[in-house]
Amino acid sequence: MSDDNISLAGYHHAPMIGYHRAPLSQKFGAPRQPNLVALTSIIEMIAPYDSPAAFAGLDAFSHIWISWQFHHNYTNKDTHIGKSGTGFRAQVRPPRLGGNQKIGVFASRSMYRPSALGLSVVKLESIEVVEGRVLLIISGADMIDGTPIIDIKPYVAYSDALSNAKSGFAPTAPDLLEIIITESAYEQFMTLVDAGRCDKNDNDNDNGTETENKNNKKAIHAKNKSVATLIQQMQEQLLIADIETIKALIAQDPRPAYRRAEINTPFVMRYKSVDVSFQLIESGQLQIMAVVKVSL
Repeated sequence: MSDDNISLAGYHHAPMIGYHRAPLSQKFGAPRQPNLVALTSIIEMIAPYDSPAAFAGLDAFSHIWISWQFHHNYTNKDTHIGKSGTGFRAQVRPPRLGGNQKIGVFASRSMYRPSALGLSVVKLESIEVVEGRVLLIISGADMIDGTPIIDIKPYVAYSDALSNAKSGFAPTAPDLLEIIITESAYEQFMTLVDAGRCDKNDNDNDNGTETENKNNKKAIHAKNKSVATLIQQMQEQLLIADIETIKALIAQDPRPAYRRAEINTPFVMRYKSVDVSFQLIESGQLQIMAVVKVSL
């Protein structure tokens, strides 16, 4: 057996069947669990797995399981196949325990896993066929943009939802922090929304808050649009409803656990085409200070 074959022993290879396209391009700010924030995103299937025939019947399910890869964890290929022991962390420090208590990696849902695989249940909003290819419109994902998708399965409530299950050190959803936004930051946000409206192909009124809140998921329409256009729209175009999504993301407190006591220390979350700066203030609230368009 060659050295290459020896190094590959014990590994299972799975094809990437698609990619997650999302407003969040960085790990900072991404929900730590699925369904904490109703963030709309797209799973872009790739050939040959993008055939509509492969999804016949899936629209009868409200939720789906997604198997995916933590693709931002490793920058050195040696931490993957080839050096079996490299990069393995037997214990991690979950943010839920304050970031200073260690537990076994297999007792956690940490991203630093031997397989680098994630598993999430998300809401299936719709199945779109664009240019003959399948796009899954989902909400509630805890994945960032560009995440490789490995498998998709329907969520079956009678077997997947266990009412008597114990949840260890995370028995309930984490507490949310109160979010406020400065007047100047809100004006910055609205200016960017108004600028983006110039490119919108609809007849919404200037006070279209209700329409956009209701149709944030439906902002992705397949009619007369290419796959690239749909993805770009979802990733870049700011809607009025996005301010509530931004607040919901920051309310989860994405800051490192060991820095959560720092007052007036700015942090920046990338959302769509903007950088959102926020800080903890003395009242215990997280304050959004600025919303600035990213220079690409």
